[in-house]
Amino acid sequence: MRIQQQFLLVAAVGLTPIALGYGLQPSTSLAYLFEIDASSINSRHIFRAVMGLYLALVLFWVLGAFIKKYQLPALYSLTVFMFGLAFGRTLSLIFDGWPHWLLVVYLLLEVGFGLVGIAMIKKTEKEG
Repeated sequence: MRIQQQFLLVAAVGLTPIALGYGLQPSTSLAYLFEIDASSINSRHIFRAVMGLYLALVLFWVLGAFIKKYQLPALYSLTVFMFGLAFGRTLSLIFDGWPHWLLVVYLLLEVGFGLVGIAMIKKTEKEG
């Protein structure tokens, strides 16, 4: 298995529990992890939509790991997704201050995965 495939699968496996934590039982998991009250229907709806977005991308990355023609688009989507999350978290750090330590870890991982994603894109494009 090529390193690009492994990278896509590691990202997919890593984001799946995060997605489920946001949306499977948001009123329980978010209260436990971050002291977020997601008991309203609107809150649960938003967090389940976020879970759906995460899981859709996870599925695309798995497809990219196993179907060659989807590999480069999957790497691009992974990179854009990670840097998008990191950008939003950085804005929040600037305007809102320091969040829960786990969210800072997420920021560091997102930047790292985004940077590795760029390297994987370059490697894939070089290989043709």
